[in-house]
Amino acid sequence: MSELDSSDLNILLVEPSAVQRKIIRNELNKERVEDIDEAATVADAQHRIATIRPDLVISALYFPDGSAMDLLSSIRSNPEISDLPFMLISSETRHSELDQFKQSGVVAILPKPFGHDHLATALNSTLDLLSSDDLELEYYDATSLRVLVVDDSRMARKVIRKVLENLGIEHITEAADGSEAITLLPEGFDLIITDYNMPEVNGLELTEAVRSSSEYSHLPILMVSSEANQAHLSNVAKAGVNAMTDKPFEPATVKKLLANILEG
Repeated sequence: MSELDSSDLNILLVEPSAVQRKIIRNELNKERVEDIDEAATVADAQHRIATIRPDLVISALYFPDGSAMDLLSSIRSNPEISDLPFMLISSETRHSELDQFKQSGVVAILPKPFGHDHLATALNSTLDLLSSDDLELEYYDATSLRVLVVDDSRMARKVIRKVLENLGIEHITEAADGSEAITLLPEGFDLIITDYNMPEVNGLELTEAVRSSSEYSHLPILMVSSEANQAHLSNVAKAGVNAMTDKPFEPATVKKLLANILEG
């Protein structure tokens, strides 16, 4: 159970339309979120973030002075706020446009218009990122688990690390792609969490390398992917991953998957 509640959140809502801001604010109020600041431009949002340090930024995609990616990039490049949870609300559906946000570790991407259930789930994911909730396992001590996180996105690795640390997992090693991960395998791990799309050696190739090895074939693998191609995902499943989840993922879902993988 999260230590925080949605009513504890301070949210910065960044949306150029006053009408849309009112609609989203009303939906947030239904989730008992009352502490909401607003901005209509990228510049105003940057100023508000520096002033109020919100718990979550909820942003539209386009503004008169830039885009949500401009805002997100400025957040991610600032070490003091680089892990600030960010949620995108957009009518954009093209994978090529949304993938850059998924790779930057956003907590959720909601359609416009979005369903209330989508918002509630996204807020819960934010609370999970901000709270600690130890992973309860019968046969493992979460604090002793050794996890290898493989992703070419530094921010994606940071988000996964944050989720794992909040679950009580302390021993986490990072690799920037499958090639580096393979060289790290002799260090000894209990679990591999890997992205699908990576340079050099991708998640599928990493999985195949692990499964074909007599020494490491037993290692559980959780695939985290923004991949939309069903044929690719089918190949990944056949290669022997233990579970798959989408990017951006929900921490609660990851906790359940980890429990199933490690206790299964």
